[in-house]
Amino acid sequence: MIEKMEFGKTGHQSTRTIFGGASLWEVTQEEADRVLDILLKYNVNHIDTGSTYGDSEKRIGAWMKNYRKDFFLATKADGRTYQTAKDELHQSLDRLKVDQIDLWQMHELHTQEEWEEVFSAGGAIDAFVEAKEEGLVRFLGVTGHGLAAPKLHLKSLSEFDFDSVLLPYNYTMMKIPEYVTDFNSLEKTCLIKNVAIQTIKSIARRGKGLAKHKKYNTWYNPLDNEKAIYHAVSWVLGNPNVFLNTVGDIHLLETVLKAASVMDEKPDNATMEKDIEKYQIEPLFPTDEI
Repeated sequence: MIEKMEFGKTGHQSTRTIFGGASLWEVTQEEADRVLDILLKYNVNHIDTGSTYGDSEKRIGAWMKNYRKDFFLATKADGRTYQTAKDELHQSLDRLKVDQIDLWQMHELHTQEEWEEVFSAGGAIDAFVEAKEEGLVRFLGVTGHGLAAPKLHLKSLSEFDFDSVLLPYNYTMMKIPEYVTDFNSLEKTCLIKNVAIQTIKSIARRGKGLAKHKKYNTWYNPLDNEKAIYHAVSWVLGNPNVFLNTVGDIHLLETVLKAASVMDEKPDNATMEKDIEKYQIEPLFPTDEI
């Protein structure tokens, strides 16, 4: 059974493992239905997708009409201006076939320039505030993908009372001193403000460009050894303050969910270092991004 925990100040008791809808980027509805049925098997009650995740919203919308009440539904918008973000929201509502989204997130906010555009007059933040006031969304969040993510999230939380953040978190990344400092500062702030912390890239192995062949539906190369995935998932969930968003590939999903349902304690550093050597795990982002 996958553990549940209150998702920040939303009041939702979320499974600590959240389904990453990017895995439905380009699959048939039949494939999507089979994948989403796996969520029922593991009692996952939280789905996270995005407006730019290919056909993901459409696939989830077609399946979810029978299960809406059972899931906390989140999506994201890439628009940086009021109008572009608003247009994306209405597109998401249409594709997901719902009248309200539980969590609407600013997607991949990772540069100072983007941050300034979003929070300026006529920026996306205006669309986010309006959508919540109109009842189209219940809660608001912000996401980031690079090493600068925790620092920018701290800046965002100082500007606006977001309900959640999302950013990379795995053993290899937490070996980078600057990232550790920034992540720990963000974690402390989120605990004080009761902001949910979602994490991604739990089973990232190395950047896509370092592999000869692209085997999975992810821009990076994920771990695919069951034992290594168990270690990686258990390491992330060993932090009691975070949620884990599942990998963006349907063929690895159940392995991750299985690991999340049976994990008992956080692997020690020696175990993780052995995996780094055995599976040639490397940092996913260049340190000059900080």
